[in-house]
Amino acid sequence: MSLSIGIVGLPNVGKSTLFNALTRKGVPAENYPFCTIDPSVGIVAVPDERLYKLADFSKTQKTIPAAIEFVDIAGLVAGASKGEGLGNKFLSHIREVDAILEMVRIFAVADGKESINHVYGEIDPLRDIKVINMELILADMETVEKRIGNLQKDVKRGDKIAVLEESVAKRIQEALLAEKMANTVVLTDEEVKLAKQLNLLTMKKFIYGLNKRSGGKNLDETDPETFKKICKEIESYGSEWVVIDAKIEHELSDFEGEEKAMMRAEISQGDDGIDTLIKKSYKLLGLATYFTTGEKETRAWTIQAGWTAPMAGTAIHNDFKDKFIRAEVVFWSDLIESGSMANAKAKGLVRTEGKEYVVKDGDVMEFRV
Repeated sequence: MSLSIGIVGLPNVGKSTLFNALTRKGVPAENYPFCTIDPSVGIVAVPDERLYKLADFSKTQKTIPAAIEFVDIAGLVAGASKGEGLGNKFLSHIREVDAILEMVRIFAVADGKESINHVYGEIDPLRDIKVINMELILADMETVEKRIGNLQKDVKRGDKIAVLEESVAKRIQEALLAEKMANTVVLTDEEVKLAKQLNLLTMKKFIYGLNKRSGGKNLDETDPETFKKICKEIESYGSEWVVIDAKIEHELSDFEGEEKAMMRAEISQGDDGIDTLIKKSYKLLGLATYFTTGEKETRAWTIQAGWTAPMAGTAIHNDFKDKFIRAEVVFWSDLIESGSMANAKAKGLVRTEGKEYVVKDGDVMEFRV
């Protein structure tokens, strides 16, 4: 399953620094044949302690984590919706991703530090968010207006689907005119399917990366009230935010293990937020993980939350959906606490599930096909 998150933002907010930090947490592409081989795409491992506990349990030879793609998209400037800067390239790339990570700078460089000028001079995250979102809204307004015009012929002759689609498009248009994102419009399941055909930028899910800088003058520390206002604004969109320090991972790239942890503590006094960002991005896409484990390999498999066992099997091989007979299922922590699969079976913790079973995040599965 190929799912990607596009990193967007104004110039000089830390997009490429974050991308480089993420790719340092990357995994070999050969384990993920669905992924794009492109220098602007990073295949990033999803941190999951359950996987490594299962690998230790099975004394496995190979451990493969779940992964998602992050795409480094060209910086946006005001006027991108009209082709300014790399506007057209930006918009085409962002349409291809499944969700959007919007990078927002909350640091001003400290005295004596390397100067990184903000494109608008002063640091103002709320302004930056509004600039980016407005460009996406303007691009979507053009798309929706064009679609409404193209529907008129079918609407006039009473085509029911066209009439419904026009209604959806006009409600979205009304939200966009009010400078609101398309994803704020409440739609039924049937209407969502029609809205997705428009491939709108603001219909995607968003997460905001609030980029700070160790040693810099960070807004969460220098002006907590303004920082709270930024977070509340993001939450009002129905989106999540994560405070990150993208440069720390970049600076620590030459260190490993305990030495890396010690250096991180000296530089930042804590976590850089990158792992939290990856985990939240994974959940943002509505994903879940099940595991297979044994002496040869322990692996985390990515599925959409709510998939039944036959659909979940397609993560391993497409044939599993049609050839599925049953699956043996045990929850990961029950398996480890039991000490062995035999003990888990003896305790009645291993269940045989059929085609209707909805896979739970954390299940360990063995398929019978």
